[in-house]
Amino acid sequence: MPNSETEKLLNMIGQLLAEDEQYPLDGTLLHAHVRRNSVGPSIFKDLGNYILYRRPDLDRLGDALLDLWEAQEGEERWEEIQYFVKDGRFEVIFVYPDELDPDEMSLERRDKVVKQYFGDRPVAYPDWDDEDDFVY
Repeated sequence: MPNSETEKLLNMIGQLLAEDEQYPLDGTLLHAHVRRNSVGPSIFKDLGNYILYRRPDLDRLGDALLDLWEAQEGEERWEEIQYFVKDGRFEVIFVYPDELDPDEMSLERRDKVVKQYFGDRPVAYPDWDDEDDFVY
């Protein structure tokens, strides 16, 4: 799947994640479920004893993820992306529909992916009314 457009978009996604200056970029996981005109991203930060959920900017990050999904070549389209930043580098895993359990709810899947990257550490979610918790 790698092509110049894909590489450009993956780098852009990394830059968008790096804009969250409140917490370090290293140890950041972006997990997103993507389909045509639909994106559900979640951002998690490794803070040592626990994992912090950060709300994504759906406009900018959502658009970049949809552009990445559209940039795919060929007939088969991935449906999930796992974008993990560690030691100043990013690794990306694209998950295709036949690799997903159709009976698994999206939040169950997200929790499973977070556990794969961070183990059993607790995840802290912000107060949903606090606008300061959004990642820009």
